[in-house]
Amino acid sequence: MFYNSMETLPILSGGRSRAINWENKHGEKGKGGMAASDLGPKRKGSPCIPNLLAGETVTLAEIEGPGVIQHIWMTVTDRTSEGNRYVLRDLVLRMYWDGEETPSVESPLGDFFCCGFGASYCVNSMPIVVNPTRGFNCYFSMPFMKNAKITIENQNDEDIKAFFYQVDYCLYDELPQNIGYFHAQWRRQRLTEKGRDYVILDGVKGKGQYVGTYMALTALERYWYGEGEVKFYLDGDEEYPTICGTGTEDYFGGAWSFATQENGKTKENTYCTPFMGYPYYSRHDNFVHNDYHNDDHLPQRSFYRWHVMDPILFEEELKVTIQQIGVYYGGLFEREDDVATVAYWYQSEPHTPFNTLMERKERWPR
Repeated sequence: MFYNSMETLPILSGGRSRAINWENKHGEKGKGGMAASDLGPKRKGSPCIPNLLAGETVTLAEIEGPGVIQHIWMTVTDRTSEGNRYVLRDLVLRMYWDGEETPSVESPLGDFFCCGFGASYCVNSMPIVVNPTRGFNCYFSMPFMKNAKITIENQNDEDIKAFFYQVDYCLYDELPQNIGYFHAQWRRQRLTEKGRDYVILDGVKGKGQYVGTYMALTALERYWYGEGEVKFYLDGDEEYPTICGTGTEDYFGGAWSFATQENGKTKENTYCTPFMGYPYYSRHDNFVHNDYHNDDHLPQRSFYRWHVMDPILFEEELKVTIQQIGVYYGGLFEREDDVATVAYWYQSEPHTPFNTLMERKERWPR
């Protein structure tokens, strides 16, 4: 049995801790940090992928199980030309379990770590943490019975200098038979349709539990954007869902438009908590990237909601949507906005193959 909580830390589980990075690509026991540098043997000789070529897919980790990935850390330079500045949307992260041919995780690197729009900013939550500067951390447990594979694809036009990473995991003699496999899928609709809910996730077949949503919203219309309700269609639901929330800001743990009054003006307040957060709003954050200031941005907002304490359980199938509804002086109205999301869930395998990932430049923010 594997354990991963404060309560179970004193329990000696009998696993074997390992780590993979560019210096120890196979996580071998007693073979970490062997590469030589100008300082000599064993002195930081190969800490990163020195050159991730344009168009190249690199395998970051291949692990023979049973085992559980416990923590992933990554960082990457953003030193590219002005025309290629959305590196975090151009790098694609994928994960495969037990020899499967289609990925169980597929997402632009930044969005997987709750940093959309090709930007990076601090996120302080339980399963995802982003620290200065572009220090990406994931603590979702990722068990596998036979093997695990993690890749990164560089879809940028330029080579990426200095891609750092570490995958911390534990090997076991056996795992419980009822484990679910970790999944994450990125989607985007550059222009939502009035009266039609944006689909966060669908096509999920099998038994599992939904554990999180990240959303990157670019407002394309005036007025308040956040009246849309999040809906969970479970196990045969058709016209109406079993679970339906009360509004966008409510689902992400806020209230009353996240707003307070300062000097007679309305201000939306960002926040980060263990399970719910609104870490980024382009009109408040002094974000500068390659000399592009946020003055030329449409209003961009990032949100996360982790169902760690309240997972959404399903037996046979799952669909998740969110309405695009706003409010103005005349009442509610249907909106058209630019929405991108990452859905996170566990399920039994096999999974339904994902739709083809949106082309690189179509992923770029407006």
